[in-house]
Amino acid sequence: MADRDILPAVVKPSHYDLSISSLNFSNWSYQGHVSINVSISEPLKEIVLNSLELTLEKAEVAVDSGKSVQSFKTSTFSYDDKKQRATLQFAEEIPASQQATLAISFKGTINNDMAGFYRSKYKPVVPAAASVPKDETFHYMFSTQFEACDARRAFPCFDEPRLKATFDFQIETPEDQVALSNMPVKSVTKSRDGFQTVTFERTPVMSTYLLAWAMGDFEYVEAFTGRRYNGKQIPVRVYTTRGLKEQGRWALEHAPKTIDLFSESFGIDYPLPKSDLLAVHEFTHGAMENWGLVTYRTTAVLFDEKTSDARYKNRVAYVVAHELAHQWFGNLVTMDWWDELWLNESFATWAGWYAVNEFHPDWQVWAQFVNEGMEMAFKLDGMRASHPVHVPVQDALDVNQIFDHISYLKGCSTLRMLVNHLGVKTFLQGVGVYLRKHAYGNAKTEYLWQALSEASGANVNELMGNWIEKIGHPLITVAEEPGQISIKQNRFLSTGDVKPEEDETVWWVPLGLQGKVGEQGIQTLALTDRDTTIRDIDDDFYKLNSNATGFYRTNYPPARLAKLGTQLDRLTNEDKISIIGSTADLAFSGYGSPASLLSFIQGFGGETNHLVWCAVLDSLNGLKSIFGQDDDLKQGLENFSLKLVDNAVAKIGWEFSENEDYLTGLLRKRLLLHAVANRHTAASEKALSLFDAWVSQGTTAFNPNLRTVIYRAAIRAKPAEAVKVLKKEWYNGSSIDGKELCLSSLGHTRDPELIKSELLPFLFDLSPPAPASESIPSGDMHSLGSPLAANSVARNIQWDYIRENWSKLTTKMANPVVLDRFVKISLNKFVDVKYVSEIEKFFEDKDTSSFDRTLEQVKDAIRGRAAYYSRDRDVLREWLKANNYLS
Repeated sequence: MADRDILPAVVKPSHYDLSISSLNFSNWSYQGHVSINVSISEPLKEIVLNSLELTLEKAEVAVDSGKSVQSFKTSTFSYDDKKQRATLQFAEEIPASQQATLAISFKGTINNDMAGFYRSKYKPVVPAAASVPKDETFHYMFSTQFEACDARRAFPCFDEPRLKATFDFQIETPEDQVALSNMPVKSVTKSRDGFQTVTFERTPVMSTYLLAWAMGDFEYVEAFTGRRYNGKQIPVRVYTTRGLKEQGRWALEHAPKTIDLFSESFGIDYPLPKSDLLAVHEFTHGAMENWGLVTYRTTAVLFDEKTSDARYKNRVAYVVAHELAHQWFGNLVTMDWWDELWLNESFATWAGWYAVNEFHPDWQVWAQFVNEGMEMAFKLDGMRASHPVHVPVQDALDVNQIFDHISYLKGCSTLRMLVNHLGVKTFLQGVGVYLRKHAYGNAKTEYLWQALSEASGANVNELMGNWIEKIGHPLITVAEEPGQISIKQNRFLSTGDVKPEEDETVWWVPLGLQGKVGEQGIQTLALTDRDTTIRDIDDDFYKLNSNATGFYRTNYPPARLAKLGTQLDRLTNEDKISIIGSTADLAFSGYGSPASLLSFIQGFGGETNHLVWCAVLDSLNGLKSIFGQDDDLKQGLENFSLKLVDNAVAKIGWEFSENEDYLTGLLRKRLLLHAVANRHTAASEKALSLFDAWVSQGTTAFNPNLRTVIYRAAIRAKPAEAVKVLKKEWYNGSSIDGKELCLSSLGHTRDPELIKSELLPFLFDLSPPAPASESIPSGDMHSLGSPLAANSVARNIQWDYIRENWSKLTTKMANPVVLDRFVKISLNKFVDVKYVSEIEKFFEDKDTSSFDRTLEQVKDAIRGRAAYYSRDRDVLREWLKANNYLS
């Protein structure tokens, strides 16, 4: 296929028999043997497959002609490291055959880069099994991460999603360790003194990126599905390293009922005999949906009621559901190629929130999604350097850069819009049709549209085609006349400078109109042309995009926006969040102004909903991020913030009640954190007193949800002491989420010398040679790098350090996923276009292939931020003075 750089189609696998043995914990090597059942469509003397960082030792092809078996052997291999392929060269021509076996013996490395077959370091909380590898500081567990293109790091294979096969897998392990894989254990046999070979049942037909195994000092908690599958309840286990299993209870409470919910909702039963969830101590992303053995970053699957921040309850419930949705959408039916990644990720995102909403309706997760998911999607989709949801991918090695807010969150937002139009029941019926028709196969976007059209009677491709195939989203501009409105759609760009050739798409826009005279509820009108006029509008009150189900920005006339600000009781939480988001984005792009945004949100001081407050405070933080480099504007925005939250802070207090609802607890933390960040005197003094008591007494007498509040106050008031204390807590603390909270708080340090001497070496140094207590693992570097980039004092210092130490950085961030993410979060917060030139100059002679798309998005972000600052700083200053926030 000309649009894809894929393996030659001559050899196709149908089954792998893979064996891993002789694990060496001194040099981290292992031996492997794989026997692959293949068909060969034409005679050949070379076989090309994927291999990376493996040493192939010998290969043999056995061709079954029916009457006899011919054997062809070789130890002649050539490697293309750039394409991550190996060519097996045979002296004799191998005939075409539908029944051939390719056997390869090889040697591999258990790396420390969170890709392929890798090791994770951890400090055990109880004594570990005797055989567990360890050094002076850490013990090690082992697991795999194969998506997108890293099965080839663990064993030679045909590593493309279309080349599905079944897998038999076995691994030799120490007798006192536990081995896991996609399927249940089939047998355990002694291999040599102290070791055993664990063999697993055969997998269903699946892609290579879904194969998984793990080995370590594991223990588990177990529950069963409520429903029966083939007459049996399915066992569900959460595995952890020894001593942590009880923190898997919250995930275990959700996983079995999520499996049951999806089996019923999709109309197709969970297809495997077990479901394991494994907490992995070092991880690139949040989790990985390996079929039957889902692996997780610890903070995405473990939760402790006594020591964890309550927001991780939400995170765990969602990530568990997201990954389990993949067991159908991605695993049972797999995208045809990586350009269809959105089929996997957008649906799993939607289904994850659908499940959490079923189990926790009081959490209001769709309002949460509007504020978090849709807003992040809007930010990236509003850039000129964004990409369509369905994005061309010629080389699979480029796909890591599109595991982003478009593939996950814009895709989910457009699906949510479609679900709202079709109805949940009809949508799920269509999903069931799609899954049954393509089970154990591969699919394309049009197959899903066909199934949904079949279920609904609508032309879904006509509705959704431009949303998926075209870049960007519309801005709906409203003009008013008595009794009617005129609306027009244009592509929205965050830089406000859309060109005619960039504004040719006309989207199907469900208007979600409420406020038609004589009509109750939300009208099912849609804009399908560039513009239209709607009559019989209630001049007193109307709104578009009710409940924020449509993925677009709305630009109301200034007087209407002001009037909506006096009618908050007629808006849902989703409405409020959506209007705040639109108003903030319109200000950013120049279609509106920061004065309009502040005028609108100053009416929210009496708000009681956590999620609405998040939208309000996020919009304020966005203004501070742009204009905070000007000390006067920073002070004015802080004054505005303090007046806005003062009554709410006093009302909500510091005490957590056992009977209060989940969102109230989250709101308390958010309000107090915002108060402390904006120098609220009473809140800062209280937080500091709690910090001092903790440091002096060595025990935490405060609720774990208050840690970020207390840490932030200390970082502001006594940075030298706080940095020392938080680095120590990061290294020695026992709370699963504590490391993330310490790093995010440390990033707010504003003392240049501390940033240079204590934080940047801590962030970028490798261990060894640096002590483990002075080196953040590469998978967690974003947790400190991101707040440092958002910190106007630290931003330039970090950029200078990056330029001076690039070689060291790329050595530490050898995993391209980690490097791409770090480039994105560390460089996108500048507020002067000169940094675009600096970035271009610095990277012009560097290999940027793993983050070239991200670099363009970074530059777009800087251009937008710089334009906003230069255009509106005086406007903002005037408004702050006129409203007595600045003298």
